[in-house]
Amino acid sequence: MEKAYSFRFYPTSQQESLWRRILGCVRLVDNKALHERTQGWYERQEKIGYSQTIQC
Repeated sequence: MEKAYSFRFYPTSQQESLWRRILGCVRLVDNKALHERTQGWYERQEKIGYSQTIQC
């Protein structure tokens, strides 16, 4: 049997602002990684895996 839990979060305005900043940064990093992977494939036919993407 599988169970699922659902929670509701009511952030304060300060917490909401912080979450928006964090998610904005995450979205930026994810889009840059996707761009590098896509560019690597179309320009060099090179597959760039997740482990290569997360290296600094």
